[in-house]
Amino acid sequence: MMWKKNKRKQQEEENQQLMNNNQDQYNILRKKTIKELIAPSGIDASNIDHLEIISNTKRYARSFFVSSLPRMATFPELFRDLYLFGDTNTSIYINPVPEAKSQNELNRVINQLETERIVAADRGNINRQSTVGQKRYEAEQLRDEIAAGYNKLFEASIVSTMFAYSLEDLDKLTALLSTEMSKSLVSVKSAWGIQEDAFKSNLPLMDNKLKKVHTFDRRSMGTVFPFTTSEVGHSTGVPLGFNKQTGVPILFDNFHPSLTNYNMVIFAKSGAGKSVTMKTLISRSAVLMGIESLALDAEGEYTIVAESLGGINVVLSPTSKTVINLFDIEPEIIKDEITGKERVVVNVENKVEDVTQALLTMARGSTRSDEVNELTKQIIAEAVSEEYAAMKITSDPSSLYDSAANMATGNMLARKKKLMPTIGSWYKRILRKAQENDNTDYKFHYSYLLKVMKQYIREYEGQMAYFDGQSTFELLEGVPFINLDISQLEERFARPLAQQILLSWIWEKYVKKNSEDRTKAKKKRVLVDEAWMLLPYPEAVDFLNTMARRARKRNVSLAIISQRFQDFYEKQEAQAVLTSSDTKLFLAQDKSEIQYLKEVFKLSEGEAGFLVTCLKGEGLLKVGQDTAILQITPTAKEFEFVETNLNNIVNMKKKKAIQ
Repeated sequence: MMWKKNKRKQQEEENQQLMNNNQDQYNILRKKTIKELIAPSGIDASNIDHLEIISNTKRYARSFFVSSLPRMATFPELFRDLYLFGDTNTSIYINPVPEAKSQNELNRVINQLETERIVAADRGNINRQSTVGQKRYEAEQLRDEIAAGYNKLFEASIVSTMFAYSLEDLDKLTALLSTEMSKSLVSVKSAWGIQEDAFKSNLPLMDNKLKKVHTFDRRSMGTVFPFTTSEVGHSTGVPLGFNKQTGVPILFDNFHPSLTNYNMVIFAKSGAGKSVTMKTLISRSAVLMGIESLALDAEGEYTIVAESLGGINVVLSPTSKTVINLFDIEPEIIKDEITGKERVVVNVENKVEDVTQALLTMARGSTRSDEVNELTKQIIAEAVSEEYAAMKITSDPSSLYDSAANMATGNMLARKKKLMPTIGSWYKRILRKAQENDNTDYKFHYSYLLKVMKQYIREYEGQMAYFDGQSTFELLEGVPFINLDISQLEERFARPLAQQILLSWIWEKYVKKNSEDRTKAKKKRVLVDEAWMLLPYPEAVDFLNTMARRARKRNVSLAIISQRFQDFYEKQEAQAVLTSSDTKLFLAQDKSEIQYLKEVFKLSEGEAGFLVTCLKGEGLLKVGQDTAILQITPTAKEFEFVETNLNNIVNMKKKKAIQ
């Protein structure tokens, strides 16, 4: 019995102790302010004109309020400098004024202004009388609009907080902000002595402690909002689609003077409408603006466009008789840096480098062999240079023509062009040099080249000999659309190789013919479809970058279309193509790609979310600094040759047969 009493007494003592502890904790919490609980040692508000935010790195904050406004407000210029000024947060508290109160206030103001006008008239102050009379008229007009329900008054308080990592920087930024805002006749004042209240007012707590208000009507109130709809487009160009936010048609001019370059990139997942978009742009540009386009068609999707526009379709395959000679070289028109006049030259050095890069890719092969190094490149380049020298081709444009044949015909206007070197003639030169070589350092590289390059030589019936021989066709001037179809080539290596060789050939035959004088140069576009295929081959990427940088000088737009943006992201060398493109179009994206797009192009969460969920034909268009949500809808007639979905094509044919 005694044991039970002792146990009960012990339990009562423990309960009492627990209650005392809880009471102590309650008293401690009750004594603390909200500020102490939220930020016990985070913010020092002991200073009069700023706050110190104590964390891993000390920061300084200073809050401001708008003290005076101009009589006339312009959207969106009123507070633009404040919203975009460095590390600054801004809050605006807007409260509607009841109609009865606004009527009484305006009547009071009208009576006060009328009194001032009468006093000014009695004193003979005509200027003051006129100014006050104008203000009285405006107040009466506003009162009548409110009475009729066309307008309304609002009271607004504008509070802003600036952050910096040193007090000196904070003072400099404060002076700069004041100067910038004064340009639009807006005065800002530091919340001297009430920094803590101003800082709290600028937190997302909906608690305005300053009460420094200004009166706006409905029209002027609209000028404080920072939201603007970007109207992408130009005053000239072709209708590309509709701005989904405004419903306004977007006119796009690939060669508009406002663009820093004429290149464009299109990224989207399969089936999002990349090809349809590009076909629509090509066809409308050809008809409405006379822009000539050339497509490097990796999937065989542009054949029908070439036929519809009256263009040329060239198929490159193992069985076709089409030959593209890598060694083709053309004269180019350049401006003399001293005289400013145009002259025609042949840039043999650049061509030797281009051919060498292509032959290096061929030598590496699909396995991208490590056996190819600088010694291999030197052997290739020397033989290429000797090939042009053997044909007596120099920087003189006349060296491209056969003088003996011209003298025999007597017709200098119809000059006969020399036969160009070929991969076959280059291979024979390598063979001779290998036999003459006595340097052991070069022996292995000669042997390697003779083995791996045999597959490209027609004489040895190589399976990839369609680049060996004289070119079988020329790229004609004035053709609205030329399609080079490489879809029948093997995808893993033959197609990327063809892309690289054809890009070099296109530069010679298509781009260089354009004058550097934009008043004389035609507007041309070169389209590289499925450009991701080039990325594993460093020489191909290097040429693509070079072409992207040099295209604008020749009044040419390089258009890159690709599915796999991640490949461009991971390939550092390929990112120069992105920075050299002023126009970017993103259609529907795969979730695995969107994070890379966000990082590179600084997309917002909303933009990224839209690209993951948008429908076919919808996308985000970025032209320079402007952005718009685009809806691309080809016409029914255009769908006959831009549609790529096989099921839709079959349905269209059935409908056409019924009609």
